[in-house]
Amino acid sequence: MPKLMADDGNGMIYLPILNYMDGNLDFTKELLQRDDIVASLSDGGAHCGTICDAASPTFLLSYWARDRKAGTIPLELAVKRQCHDTARLYGLNDRGVLKPGYLADINVIDFDALKLLKPWLAFDLPAGGKRLLQKADGYAATIKSGVVTFRDGAMTGALPGIVVRGPQSIDMAEAAE
Repeated sequence: MPKLMADDGNGMIYLPILNYMDGNLDFTKELLQRDDIVASLSDGGAHCGTICDAASPTFLLSYWARDRKAGTIPLELAVKRQCHDTARLYGLNDRGVLKPGYLADINVIDFDALKLLKPWLAFDLPAGGKRLLQKADGYAATIKSGVVTFRDGAMTGALPGIVVRGPQSIDMAEAAE
């Protein structure tokens, strides 16, 4: 049976057209090692039916810090890029590191078990709109403000967070400090 017809015809064709010109991600390693970049991406809106950027943090950790055959980046650098650097970029200076006085928002990860699962389309937006979703294994717990919100990939029902609004303008030089 053709692969697209497997899984009740829910197969997908993935055709990367940007940043994959040479058929690999080699150029990205140099970028990830620079202090003037932020490895942060999340398009949970306009393009949610065609891309799933929510998988980016898991991909950065599993592929770039563990699985890449052509050389990885240090795990601590991957975590710094996603936590400290992203928080600074958006002016969220009370988070991004584990230190007294900072918010202790933590993902407890089984690094060896960390992996992305197969993406799927959900038709759960208003008017039957679609969005591309992708789950991951290896997250033992997510803790927000000291409260476990996810355990082994399942929601606990706790919702201790609030809406956070960052500064209107971003000074890239200040964010890189």
